[in-house]
Amino acid sequence: MRKELILLLCLILPELVMPSLYGQLSSNLPIVVITTPGGEEIPDEPKIIADMKIISNGNSMRNNVGDPGNVYSGIVAIETKGQYSGILPQKPFLFETRDASGNNLNVPILGMPEENDWVLTANYNDKSFLRNFLSFEIFRKMGHYAPRTVYCEVVVNGEYLGIYLIGEKIKQDRNRVNISKLKPDENVGDVLSGGYIFANDYYDNTNSWRSNFSPVNKPGGEVYFVYIDPKPAELTQIQKTYLKDFVDSFEQTLYSSSFKDPVSGYRAYLDVNSFVDYFILEELSRNVDGYKKSRYFYKDRDSKGGKINSGPPWDFDWAYKDVLEGCIHTDPTDGSGWAYRINECDVSPVPPSWEVRLLEDENFANRIHDRYFQLRKTYLSETYLHHVIDSVAYLLDEAQQRHYEKWPILGINVGTEESGEQPLTYAGEIEKFKNWIHRRLTWLDENMVGRATTSGGEIKPVTFRVFPNPASESLYVESEETISRVSIFSLTGNLIYSIADAGNYRVTVDVSGMPPGLYIISATSSSGNIFSSKFLKK
Repeated sequence: MRKELILLLCLILPELVMPSLYGQLSSNLPIVVITTPGGEEIPDEPKIIADMKIISNGNSMRNNVGDPGNVYSGIVAIETKGQYSGILPQKPFLFETRDASGNNLNVPILGMPEENDWVLTANYNDKSFLRNFLSFEIFRKMGHYAPRTVYCEVVVNGEYLGIYLIGEKIKQDRNRVNISKLKPDENVGDVLSGGYIFANDYYDNTNSWRSNFSPVNKPGGEVYFVYIDPKPAELTQIQKTYLKDFVDSFEQTLYSSSFKDPVSGYRAYLDVNSFVDYFILEELSRNVDGYKKSRYFYKDRDSKGGKINSGPPWDFDWAYKDVLEGCIHTDPTDGSGWAYRINECDVSPVPPSWEVRLLEDENFANRIHDRYFQLRKTYLSETYLHHVIDSVAYLLDEAQQRHYEKWPILGINVGTEESGEQPLTYAGEIEKFKNWIHRRLTWLDENMVGRATTSGGEIKPVTFRVFPNPASESLYVESEETISRVSIFSLTGNLIYSIADAGNYRVTVDVSGMPPGLYIISATSSSGNIFSSKFLKK
């Protein structure tokens, strides 16, 4: 019944909107103008060719729909996206920038590094416009990659469609998921071991494989993993088999009696820091979809770490809400509930719920506990979160009026059905968003998994890795804590390279321009641990 009501609203609401007044659209946000041949409707798939211009005249300058496309002006291949969001009136889009011959064209867009695959994320199911933006911002502050996004307003074939986030599609790229580019002829040795991006998501028999294991909290449940990048058609059978076998070996270890072993247990397969931070982000937002859909993983070559990483994060339009799904973990209105236990409800796709098993290891639970309360002093403090929220609300104050004239849904329970009253104003939505986060943080502070293992100014020993050694082009520095500084010195003590506030668990140093010879590399973790080692530049 609920789906039928949503579809009915999708049909009715556009008819309630007054005739478009946006031929002279002027905005403080960038404007994206898309024109299809003959005004053809953009389909779900396949992509169609269209013209796109992106207008941004810089800070404090107005952007007008009639201005030339000074960020991008050219051809794109575009389609709508989203299994659920795709049925809502404001459609999300995937697009590729292309040249006149139809080839992929890498371009920088609005300060984001050059690439050719991009996303226009709609906000019909997020009246605050903040759920994805804030989540990506937090994960980056934690020290990981998350898609970069920029707010914009979109016009398609002369029709104003409201506020969007233009941003990066998750894929392998040195400026996105920075793992090795796996090629079809790489079918043996170290090159076969990475890089792969895969996910828990909607699947079919052409794009996925079935796990040999059922989740510990859903016996008999069938879990499928989806090939993301390279795409299924681009992977050889040897590569598909390698990834499946690696994940199978991990799960076999995870569900064995020795899974806690620090050398041969799950830690031999997982980048634990990424799983800790992903858990914290998804539980902060109590994301209904955080573990079962759009849940990404990636694996680089063995020579570059070779472990399964959790992330990047994606798809938060069902998060930060008290939803009416009939699930004891995501429906409560008092801030309680655990998203990672979603398998205890009737959900599809079935997530592997690795976290349920991982939390049986007190070491994993305690690392989450320590990390969470460390972050509560910085990027998970309400002061910081309110700063981001208020900054976005101020930026969008003008455009949101146009958006809600186009989509008059304030005060109406559309999209994800929620408990409680629906604010009648955008300011009310922002206040509701802040209040939800306050209730959630209060509950998490009192119920966070694990227990404290650090105190005061104590500095725990931290493990560092520097590889490869010798190095010819790139040198990777990894730590189980975020890295605050990396420096390289000559053997005589002269500083050659330094980067501060790296903020990541892995830092990539370009050494290709350094003369061959021995050097000293020094790294400092966020807690003050210092590591130094010699390395050979070939």
